[in-house]
Order: sequence, then structure tokens, then C-alpha cells
Amino acid sequence: MRNKIFTAGAGAAAIAAAIALAGPAQAADGDAQLSVLHGVPGLTVDVWVNGDRTLDDFAPGTLAGPLALPAGAYELAITASDAADASSPVIGPVTVNLAANGNYTAAAHLDAAGKPAANLFTNDAAQIPAGKGKLTVRHAAAAPAVDVLAGGTAVVTNLANPNEQTLTLDPGTVPAAVAAAGTTTPVLGPADVTVAEGTHTIVYAWGSLADQNLKLAVQTIEGLHSSPASVPGARDGSADAGGAGSAAAAGIAALALLAGVWGVARAVAARRAEA
Repeated sequence: MRNKIFTAGAGAAAIAAAIALAGPAQAADGDAQLSVLHGVPGLTVDVWVNGDRTLDDFAPGTLAGPLALPAGAYELAITASDAADASSPVIGPVTVNLAANGNYTAAAHLDAAGKPAANLFTNDAAQIPAGKGKLTVRHAAAAPAVDVLAGGTAVVTNLANPNEQTLTLDPGTVPAAVAAAGTTTPVLGPADVTVAEGTHTIVYAWGSLADQNLKLAVQTIEGLHSSPASVPGARDGSADAGGAGSAAAAGIAALALLAGVWGVARAVAARRAEA
């Protein structure tokens, strides 16, 4: 399974460079995968896990990870950039429970009223029927309930913050737009979203409608092919298994590099010692 993050914002170049330069890393059997989305406009932050700074100067619009963590409970706190410690968070602290082999995204974003909030989303990494892809839309913006339009037709209706809806679709490119519930005039988009076979594409709408800074962030989880027997000429992607492991490992190493290797190592070592 390959977990890809498409980044936007000031931190994107740094993350891309780190992924390119990072060496291989190994995740332990049963580790959970945790990605982090920063969806609060105008606020650069630090992210703390169990009291250790894990992401430094984390810019709005950035999706980072995945980070491999042993299953268990973790306290997440978000502070102003370069805070001395996590004692005065701007969001949290919140406790998240990560199950063995689970796949999650922790999102700092605005609630419907425009106040900073935090949510832990569970990413569906189950196999996808042969010849299909999945698309999940998550409402993480300061905006009322919305409809998601594909080619001008509502395919998701009355989606409220912080809810999500998942569709199983034929592979292709979806011209997606977001409109106020019950209307067809876009407040965001249209933008082309690719739905690939055996891939779960997750789209986050974040920002503020009132401040006119609504944006999209896209995350993909690849390698979820089921048996291709029912699809003539289909491939199961098994030849890419080694590459998927390398890509996931590089993403983990990249997050450690950005945060400072000592911070991530301390958090993981402490959790393993308690196990």
C-alpha cells in the first residue's frame, strides 16, 4: 500500500526536498500510519506529539506524513510557531487512539463557525473492487453545509463540517466543484480530481468562505487493488510492491527529517518502552 500526499503552501518545497533526499526507514509490524493536515489559514504552527515537537513551522495548506507510530494513545497539541513547549496550545491538546495497522489523518482546521478545531479521520485502506477507485470528500472549512458537484451535478449533498462522504467510482477524471447545499454555483472549483483504479483519493475542503480563501488538499492511498480476475487484462499491481514500500518509507523518513530526528525518535522510543 502506497500513501501519497499532495502538498500545497509554503512548506511544500521543503517536504518535497526532504522526501527526495531521505534514506530508507523501516516501520515496525503493526504500526499505525498518521498523516497531518494543517488547514487553518494564516497561522504557522508547531505540532507536538506526547510533549515532543514533531513538526516545526508547519505552514497552512500542508499535508505531511505518513509517520509510523506504534498502536496506542497519543496526545497531540498545536502551538504557535517556535513555542518553547506545548503548555499553551492554540488547538488541543487532544488524545487520539491509533489502532494497529490503522491509517489516519489528524487535521487542524476551522469549524463551521470559523474557530480552530482538530479532528482525527480514519482513512479506509481496505481493498477496492477490481476496476474501481474510491473518492472521499471531507468538509474541513469554515462554511455551511455544501454539495459536491461533478460536471455540474450533485454527487454529494448536504455535507457539513467535519463530516465526510465516500464514493466508489470508475477510474477517470472528475471535474469537481463545491457549492452551497441546494445550489449549483461553485464557491470552490471546479478542479479536476483523478480517480485511479485501486486508489483511494481523499479531498479536503479547507479555509474560510467568509474570508474567500477556500482551498483543496488532496491525499491518495495507492495499492488497494483487489483480485483483477473479473477485469480482462487487469493487473494486480504486485510488481510495484517493492516500490510502494520504498515510497512509504521515504515519506516516514522525510517527516522525521523535517521535525528533527531526535523529536520523532524520542516519541517512538518512549511508546515502545511502555509496550
